[in-house]
Amino acid sequence: MKAYIFPGQGAQFPGMGKDLFENSNTAYELFNNANEILGFKISDVMFNGSVEDLKQTSVTQPAIFLHSVILAMSKENEISPAMVAGHSLGEFSALVINKSISFEDGLKLVSIRANAMQKACENNPGTMAAVLGLEDNLVENVCSEVEGTVVAANYNCPGQLVISGELNAIELACEKLKEIGARRALVLPVGGAFHSPLMEEAKRELENAINETIFSDPICPIYQNVSGLPYSSEIEIKENLISQLTRPVKWTHSINQMVKDGAKEFIEVGPGRVLQGLVRKINVDINSSSLNLENVG
Repeated sequence: MKAYIFPGQGAQFPGMGKDLFENSNTAYELFNNANEILGFKISDVMFNGSVEDLKQTSVTQPAIFLHSVILAMSKENEISPAMVAGHSLGEFSALVINKSISFEDGLKLVSIRANAMQKACENNPGTMAAVLGLEDNLVENVCSEVEGTVVAANYNCPGQLVISGELNAIELACEKLKEIGARRALVLPVGGAFHSPLMEEAKRELENAINETIFSDPICPIYQNVSGLPYSSEIEIKENLISQLTRPVKWTHSINQMVKDGAKEFIEVGPGRVLQGLVRKINVDINSSSLNLENVG
């Protein structure tokens, strides 16, 4: 049973999507469509922009979504997912591929989400930090003891948990985590405190957009970040997408549940290979690979 997984913010790189655009008629049309929907040539930023250009949340999120979804749609005849999941932003890519939402609506929602998060970052400064080498409960305990807002944000794999929150609270938490044995507690170069209460403002804006968007019955379940469990109900999928902005990404839980439900192979679709690495750390016995660009049409 094949599970398709879609990356989130951080997987971007200069030149992303250019090979697709040049070698696939489907990709060529979809990128041009995307430029019209967004009102600017995001394809130019993706193909020719610098690392800094691609770091802006308002660009990063639609760029990763487009790379993932256009790659998948260019090879649609080869893809028959039994289940899907996406890491944070990647949930929107997954929902296009399991036919819950259209390409156009998915891109519009991602753009709204990205701009709302950018605004929330400016109004509520914060950051994130990667914590390596500690049990999840130890990290959670430290977060609960630190003054200010700091929470567990990404349960990426055993021994790797990302925390999110206010700048001072993150720095204090990192010091305490090192004191109790963290191999690393490193502040990340991100624009804000994603998946924390500091995103409440963005959540309200995204909620309005999601509630106005038409969702269809998916062709397969999506394992959503907020719980790691499978969903096929339009109402539940919408609620989970909204909640995701201020709640942690339970990636370890998602992968374990997918394996329990019969996943034998995980195929990453989109830029980078981060999720493949996480899958291997979560379950060494499961095959993971990526969809490649060969023979796109």
